Amino acid sequence: MAVIHGKVWKFGDNIDTDIIIPARYLILPIEEAKEKAMEPIRPSFSKEFEKSGIIIAGRNFGCGSSREQAPAVLRALGVSAIVAKTFARIFFRNTINLGIPAIECKEACDKIEEGEEIEIEPETGKIKLLKQAITLQGSKLPPFLLEIIKDGGLIPHLKKRLIIGV
Repeated sequence: MAVIHGKVWKFGDNIDTDIIIPARYLILPIEEAKEKAMEPIRPSFSKEFEKSGIIIAGRNFGCGSSREQAPAVLRALGVSAIVAKTFARIFFRNTINLGIPAIECKEACDKIEEGEEIEIEPETGKIKLLKQAITLQGSKLPPFLLEIIKDGGLIPHLKKRLIIGV
């Protein structure tokens, strides 16, 4: 799997799914809903966000409901990875199922600055802070999750497996 390179967009602890995409926007198609991502705490986020950006967050990222629209709007915006101290378990798996690498790293939120350029090696969990010339160690995703991400999410992964008969 390729190294992910991007600009950091930083958030704190307990960012729940109602912050990621408020419930009142769930009736919108994902392409419209993405414009409302993070609106309660950063109203201009979707306008400022640069495709291939990386979200860095504190503890319990994605807590709240199990709605798949939360990681779906982040994918639609072009989020290339999410690194957090910890994830809500359902959000973590929904994120992987949509093809977005989710890496846990206890130090990332404290050591990485907003706007900083970083590189992530999903296979090893290494997070390189380019400006600071340091490397943090995040969680290493197991091969079966890396395959899902590499294939673009769970549905494309299953289709690929069915087509080639694996």
